[in-house]
Amino acid sequence: MEHLGFIRDKLDIKILILFILEKLPKPVEPVTLSDLALFDGGFTWFDYTDCLAELIQSEHIVEKNGKYAITEKGRRNVNTVSSSLPYTVRAKAERLTAPVAAAMRRSSMIETDVEPGQKGGRTVSMRLSDGVGEIMSLRLAVPDEEQAKAVEKRFRADAEDICNQIVEMLTKRD
Repeated sequence: MEHLGFIRDKLDIKILILFILEKLPKPVEPVTLSDLALFDGGFTWFDYTDCLAELIQSEHIVEKNGKYAITEKGRRNVNTVSSSLPYTVRAKAERLTAPVAAAMRRSSMIETDVEPGQKGGRTVSMRLSDGVGEIMSLRLAVPDEEQAKAVEKRFRADAEDICNQIVEMLTKRD
């Protein structure tokens, strides 16, 4: 079966994998990496997994806690050779990777945790940073674990809006 796409040899597959990982701000789950890498159609899943294993063995990629990250060695090498990938492949990889990278950056700026509270309740701690420092820290007492999880989920989904509403309420002139 002939495959369509620009990437067909192992070296190009490896460069593509490294190119994608270099664009991401933190380690990525295996399924996300494969989804990002297998867009070209010029190679198979088996080609991809072989190349990924070789990149790990050669220490261009490290697997930590079930996630993949590029190493300094991988970063140096991909910066040297990424221009050998066809422009259309690089452009599409950047386009596909950009929203994943943005979501990773946002996620790293929002922290939540739940602790036992008084009288069987829970305390939800929520923090929002801008990548430089903490913007807001909030602790909220809730009656039970179910509500704590709901508060955590809502804060993670709407942290910026929640912060803006609190700032607006506190700075509003009467």
